[in-house]
Amino acid sequence: MLCCKEVIYVAKRRPSGEGMIRQKKKGQWEGRIVVGHKENGDPIFRYVYAKTQKELIDKLHYKIDEFRDAELTEDSKMSLGEWLDKWIAEYMTGTIRESTLDGYKTYTERYIKPALGDKPIAFITTADVQKFYNNLRKNGRIKNQHIYGNGLSDASVVRIHCMLHEAMDMAVKEHLISKNPTNGTTVPKIAKKEMQVLTDEQLETFMKLVDAEEHWRDFFYTELTTGLRRGEICGLKWTDFDEVEGKLNINRSIDLRNGEIIIGETKTGKGKRSFYLPVSTANVLRERKKNAKTEWIFTDPLRPELPVAPPAAYRKMKHLLQKAGLPDIRFHDLRHTFATHALTSGVDAKTLSGILGHTNASFTLDTYTHVTTDMQQRASNIVGGFMNDIFGEELKI
Repeated sequence: MLCCKEVIYVAKRRPSGEGMIRQKKKGQWEGRIVVGHKENGDPIFRYVYAKTQKELIDKLHYKIDEFRDAELTEDSKMSLGEWLDKWIAEYMTGTIRESTLDGYKTYTERYIKPALGDKPIAFITTADVQKFYNNLRKNGRIKNQHIYGNGLSDASVVRIHCMLHEAMDMAVKEHLISKNPTNGTTVPKIAKKEMQVLTDEQLETFMKLVDAEEHWRDFFYTELTTGLRRGEICGLKWTDFDEVEGKLNINRSIDLRNGEIIIGETKTGKGKRSFYLPVSTANVLRERKKNAKTEWIFTDPLRPELPVAPPAAYRKMKHLLQKAGLPDIRFHDLRHTFATHALTSGVDAKTLSGILGHTNASFTLDTYTHVTTDMQQRASNIVGGFMNDIFGEELKI
C-alpha cells in the first residue's frame, strides 16, 4: 500500500521593518519596507525613493528603525479626519464630560480637519503637526478677529495639542501608526493666570452694591460663602439643599451652549460632595425657599423656570465690579477669595478641600501657597510662644 504525503509550502512571513531595494528603469532607486500585514497575511509596504543607492540606503536605515515591530494594520490607510471621528465616537464618548467631548468635536471640525484631515494618518509627520500649530498661532482664529487678532490663543493651541496627542497615542496602540507625530513638537508655554483675591474692604464694597440687587443678592452671598464653581452654583436645585441640617449637596454642573442649558457632571470625581453651610448662608436659602416657584435655587431673571446661565452670572459680576470701581477679576477669583479668607480664618486645608471639591488637600495647599506660607509662619510663632510658656527661662535656643 502506497502512502502519499501531502506537502504544503508556506511562504515565509516577512517581519515588520524588513527592507528591499531596487533600481527603476529611469534610474531612480526605490525601497520597500514591510510595516505590517493584512488579514490574509500579505505584507503592507511603505515606499522610499532616492536618486542614488547610497541615499536610499540611508533613508531605509532610518525608516527600518521606525517601523521595526510596528505591525500596522490595513486601517493605517484611513485619513486623520476619519480616525478622529472614530476615536471620538468609540473611545471618548461616555468616558469624558460632555463639555470636553463637545470641545474635541469643535477642535476636530474647525481646526484639524481643514488643515490635516484628508491626509492618511500613517503619513502625518512631526513637521506637519508643527506647521499646523504654528499656523494656528498666526492665522488660526475664525471668530472675533477684529477683537483678538488673527492668531489663536496659546491656551487654545495647547488644548488642541493635548487632544491630538491623546488621539495619536491611541492610534499607536491600535497599530495605525508607528509613533506619535505630536511628540517632539513645540507648543506654547502658558503663563499661569495670576490669582486675584478681594480684600476685606473690597468684599464689603462689593456686597453693599450686591445688597441692592434683589435678584442677585442671595446668589453672590452664597458664592462668596461656599466658593462653588460657576457651573455648580448655577446648577443648584432645591433638592440639593437640606433645610433641616443646613447642608448643601453638589450633584451637577450646568453650561450654556448654542443658547441651550446643558446639565452635566461636576468637574472632578470629588466634585460631587456634601458640606455644612455657614449658618447665615443656610438662613438665606431657607428664606429664599419660602418664595420658590421652580426647582432651581437661582433662576434666570427673565425666565424664572430656567436656572441662571453661567455667562449671565459672569456678565452681572463684571458689571457690579465696574460699577463699584473694584479690580476686574474673573468669576473663579470669587472662589479664590472664599478659599483664601477661609484659610486665614483658621479653616484647615482638609476641610476646605472637601468644600471646594478638590481631589486632595495637597492640591488645596499648593493652590493657596501665598496663604499657607503666612499660616506656617504664624503657626511657628504660636508654637514658640506656648513652648516658652511651658519651659520659661529654662528653654534657651
